[in-house]
Amino acid sequence: MSHYAVVAPPLYSHWQALQALAQALIDRGHQVTFIHQAEAGALLNDPRIAFQPVGEDSHPPGSLARTLRLAASPAGMSLFALIKDMSRATDMLCRELPRVLKQLRVDGLIVDQMEAAGGLVAEGMALPFVSVACALPVNREPGIPLPVMSFGYGTDQRAQKLFRTSQRIYDWMMRSHGRVIARHAERFGLVPRTGLHECLSPLAQISQTVPALDFPRHALPAHFYQVGPLRPTTTERRFWPLLSSRPFVFASLGTLQGHRFRLFKTIARACRRLHVQLLIAHCGGLTPGQEAELEACGAYWVTDFADQLSVLQQAQAVITHGGLNTVADAVSSSTPILAVPIAFDQPGVASRVVWNGLGRRVSRFASSKTMAKQLAALLQDKGCHSRMKEAQRQLSQAGGAQRAADIVEQALGSRSERIKATG
Repeated sequence: MSHYAVVAPPLYSHWQALQALAQALIDRGHQVTFIHQAEAGALLNDPRIAFQPVGEDSHPPGSLARTLRLAASPAGMSLFALIKDMSRATDMLCRELPRVLKQLRVDGLIVDQMEAAGGLVAEGMALPFVSVACALPVNREPGIPLPVMSFGYGTDQRAQKLFRTSQRIYDWMMRSHGRVIARHAERFGLVPRTGLHECLSPLAQISQTVPALDFPRHALPAHFYQVGPLRPTTTERRFWPLLSSRPFVFASLGTLQGHRFRLFKTIARACRRLHVQLLIAHCGGLTPGQEAELEACGAYWVTDFADQLSVLQQAQAVITHGGLNTVADAVSSSTPILAVPIAFDQPGVASRVVWNGLGRRVSRFASSKTMAKQLAALLQDKGCHSRMKEAQRQLSQAGGAQRAADIVEQALGSRSERIKATG
């Protein structure tokens, strides 16, 4: 059996998706090792998965906590500081991975699209690798806005100019990261490159999306596979005890944005206007006092964590920051979405939700009255439910973690197979 290394940015949602893929591979007899700074090991909760810390000198204890604080409030100078942290992580991995991969005798790499180092090092060492899009795919295509952009889909000249201009601005903002990519590409003897989209696998690219979660695509590579959410095959379901026949709404802003108390208050007041049952899951971002205040504002229940899939199966709507994992889970349970995007690819996800008729979008600065109006329209939108059913069908047939494991095995093979192939 093969030994695969996983390289990904140390973000909870990304590691949970890749952990599900790793579990599917381990069940088939393979060995899987995640590689990153020491603190990232806490993101794994399956003891069968190995973890190899690197970068002890450049990324001492406390550095990941700082990066996550920046990621939780990515605005103004904090955004540029976050990009610098991203650049430093890519630089560290490009320096550390060659030695570690040789030491571990890795057969191939599974690389998150958001970490360029995995692809650069794999190419430099002539190791096969697979790219995985845990967020919206970074694959660029004329006529498609970048994932971080909030624009809707459009084919007219004005829209196309807007997409091109925003792409230039994005590349300018990411220039420090681009310089790191360019420097290590030259060091490894690779063709010049400066962007994440230029560090993807030529063998297989796996995405958690399906067509119903994206804009119309016409130029994806032949080795691009949309497998839907990467989730464990079996998870325990815990259902929330509803107190009445009123509509039930679930609100979550994800692990990074769970501290946004003011936004949660707006959500609670909006739900109180509609007399709906509201469950808020803040992922540990709030204090007990803030939990009590949200209940006073209209939330029926406030908790740190809830079993998301179980809750979504009961809910008539979900209010979410637009993280791809939450949106995909909502679609898999046919739960209409009210997206309140905050940062990163969330505006792009929200735009795709609206384009595909899977829900509505509202500004995070909206009043409780405006939010209530959008939520009421969503709850009454029968067409949304029918469109959800089609998207749900696509997800159910996409294959998930098991299909992704098939693709990894076929693309990367084993050491013995490669030796045979090369004689």
